Amino acid sequence: MTCRDEVLASIRRLRSRHGRDMFRLDEIVQEVQAATSNYAESTIRTHVVSKMCKQAPVNHEIVHNDLDRVGRGLYKLRSG
Repeated sequence: MTCRDEVLASIRRLRSRHGRDMFRLDEIVQEVQAATSNYAESTIRTHVVSKMCKQAPVNHEIVHNDLDRVGRGLYKLRSG
């Protein structure tokens, strides 16, 4: 699985376990690291805040609009 795949799977697990849609960046990082040691914390953070976030400036060649930033350090999966 790619880092993006791991982030998405982790958010889905968190949502199922906690019954809420919004998660802090550190919760997402911890969940990914609990599932795999394949990615450094900095890589996971970069994916969440920059490569996967709709509201982030485009600073990477490949970006995905998987997440919405709903507050400082707070993210949720985009609907649709």
